Amino acid sequence: MTATKTEQTGARTDEAAALIGDARERIDALDDRIIGLIQERMAVSAVIQEARIGSGGRRVNLAREMEVLGHYRDALGKPGTALAMTMLELCRGRI
Repeated sequence: MTATKTEQTGARTDEAAALIGDARERIDALDDRIIGLIQERMAVSAVIQEARIGSGGRRVNLAREMEVLGHYRDALGKPGTALAMTMLELCRGRI
């Protein structure tokens, strides 16, 4: 048995269900773009790490990571720090 749009969205009217359905489609598209951007960032981070290690440096630049954390925190508040930590973790050590 297939759930109705109202059941799928938790909405109480068909109009609200339609609005929620459309908004969820937009969120799914945004999520796909965000994932693509993170994957692109991972690739750029790998290039930086290779250059740094190839020149005798360390894999991670902690001062730069602190800048990134501050940028996300300033833009998104405390949850931005957690988001940045996750992103940095994804971008470390891929080489």
